[in-house]
Amino acid sequence: MIVAGFPAGSFQTNCYVVAPAAGEECVIVDPGQDAFDGVQDIIREHRLRPVAVVLTHGHIDHMFSVVPVCAEHKVPAWIHPDDRDLLSDPAKGLSLGVGQQLFGGMTFTEPEDVRLLTDGAVLDLAGLELTVHHAPGHTQGSVAFGTQGSADIPPVLYSGDLLFAGSIGRTDLPGGDHAQMLRSLSRVCLPLPDETVVLSGHGPQTTIGRERASNPYLQELTPPAGPHRGM
Repeated sequence: MIVAGFPAGSFQTNCYVVAPAAGEECVIVDPGQDAFDGVQDIIREHRLRPVAVVLTHGHIDHMFSVVPVCAEHKVPAWIHPDDRDLLSDPAKGLSLGVGQQLFGGMTFTEPEDVRLLTDGAVLDLAGLELTVHHAPGHTQGSVAFGTQGSADIPPVLYSGDLLFAGSIGRTDLPGGDHAQMLRSLSRVCLPLPDETVVLSGHGPQTTIGRERASNPYLQELTPPAGPHRGM
């Protein structure tokens, strides 16, 4: 299993390239600012063949390079419909003043092939099964992607800006909602096994067990009642 990640651009947003093995197909998660060259380096190093880009949400720091990456490899981009408009108008996801400073004179377009994510869907991509967890709170279209573990590989949650090591994503930007964020954390994160590796949108990796024990935002929550959904 290959999970190669690097912090991209001035936002230091984690971009991941995921594949079953060298020489196989791969999926690219959140190609942010200046991520194109880093993605290409990983693809060449491991002789990978991209089949899709998947986005945890539509903020510019997570999708800045989605158009050039998709165009280079002729692959679709997957995003939740509630964040689709941010692909062509990323300033909607920021406060007005910040958006004007960052994007004055810049134009954005969607990739040629955009496909929409739905809660609970299982994407069969590159020999991987990614379960989609809609997790609004940071943005209305935020999602996390989960993979099942095996005897020698732990389950993984690509959490975007839902959950960080010791913290959670901010909720003060347009489309953010703190109460929604807490419900998403409770519904998506708390039912997962402690050994689940959390690969966040920013910062170091962690585990659900570590965050359950030490993250102050998770400590004040209780898991939802009823049967929980798998990764």
